Amino acid sequence: MKYLSTRNSNLKITSAKAIASGLAPDGGLLVPEVLPSVTAEDISALCRMDYRGRAVSIMSRYLEDFSVEELREYCSKAYSSNYDTEHPAPLHILDDTTAYLELWHGPTCAFKDMALQMLPYLLTASLLKTGEEKKVCILVATSGDTGKAALEGFKDVDRTKIFVFYPVDGVSDIQKLQMITQEGENVGVCSVKGNFDDAQTGVKKIFGDKAFAEAIAEKGWFLSSANSINWGRLLPQIVYYFSAYCDMVNAGKITLGEKINFCVPTGNFGNILAGYYAKEMGLPVNRFICASNENNVLTDFFMSGKYDKNRAFHTTISPSMDILVSSNLERLLYKFCGDEKTKQYMTDLFGKGDYTIASDVATALREAFSAGCCDDAETKAEIKRVFDGYNYLIDTHTAVASKVLGDYRKETGDNTPAVVVSTASPFKFAADVLSALGTDNAGDPLTALSAASGVAVPRPLSNLESRTVRFTGCVNPTDMPSQVSGFIG
Repeated sequence: MKYLSTRNSNLKITSAKAIASGLAPDGGLLVPEVLPSVTAEDISALCRMDYRGRAVSIMSRYLEDFSVEELREYCSKAYSSNYDTEHPAPLHILDDTTAYLELWHGPTCAFKDMALQMLPYLLTASLLKTGEEKKVCILVATSGDTGKAALEGFKDVDRTKIFVFYPVDGVSDIQKLQMITQEGENVGVCSVKGNFDDAQTGVKKIFGDKAFAEAIAEKGWFLSSANSINWGRLLPQIVYYFSAYCDMVNAGKITLGEKINFCVPTGNFGNILAGYYAKEMGLPVNRFICASNENNVLTDFFMSGKYDKNRAFHTTISPSMDILVSSNLERLLYKFCGDEKTKQYMTDLFGKGDYTIASDVATALREAFSAGCCDDAETKAEIKRVFDGYNYLIDTHTAVASKVLGDYRKETGDNTPAVVVSTASPFKFAADVLSALGTDNAGDPLTALSAASGVAVPRPLSNLESRTVRFTGCVNPTDMPSQVSGFIG
């Protein structure tokens, strides 16, 4: 299987090259030439496997450069004692029609671990498979969770360095502490004056700077990405949609072949896109519900067919979704529109700030996706509703999806069994979750939330404030290249 650029389908490279590169030379995103099919018999077999077996089965269909034995080794290491549960992505069954897919049991308590514990194995192996002699610097822009997960995944990995940029006022206190106290000899962290889109745009400009690439190549380095623009980051996320479906079957909530819905809190569009790819492979999915906070650019896009980032940017209590440029939407556009139109849409987006897709394409997208949004007050009310009614604690991002799913059901009458994709531990946003519960936030919010909920503080988040702060830098977006250059040395 070869991989193509969303902006030039004539470009064809191997999976190892796609993972090592991260981004296509023309700035496009790399996509598989075809999506492999999964039959009902295949899904039945997946139901009898553990999560690691499911991951090997799904990923091997995309990675012809890797042997099954290699993937088994990577999965056994990526999903092991670094998780606090035997099942890395367990389902919490709320009632007869709703379950929450808990993707936050890994070392950083966020769903990004599901891919970023795997990516270092895929990337380092890809360097060997492609004969790459240079070392790689992983460059990341984060809205909160990706940064820590990437830092944790790549710390002290041979032949790599990793540098993370985050918006100075755009992450939670706990997310910030996780990053600026990160251990490892090959890691760097810096905040950016501006929002996530400013950081993301700055990183993309560095990737597109040929002079910069030549300068670091002379030092024996090249750049790659751990954001979901890297196919090696997106691929492991496809797995947990199959796994959730199998767990719904095994729990007796659906029968094999019955369709379900997924509601996904969505910012950069990678998480929900992975689910869509699973559906296109053959997973029985009725509908994906794209849930946004007040930064509802995706909600408007699916409703109108116009993507318009020329709008107010809101800082919310679900900061990982505070995004106006959803990078992975480009991959979806490519599937429906081809490379020429996708390239033009991206030119328009970064030129004038908007683009409008053809009406027939907009109609086709609405056949697969619904969309909704809610504000901070509604998010808090949903946290309280779920906790009071079910004694189940959810974070501020999961609550957005939970609320939007409820709204969707009321509006459509569609009560198809649904999985809410739960993307972070509520303790990562402890102060806002406490506020939602109407509980006093005196003292340490982690301890207070544990006392209020009866849930233990996750081990990776305990004693964060006592850890040594290593990174305090803050730069303008224009100074980001010099930070990376200095970090590489």
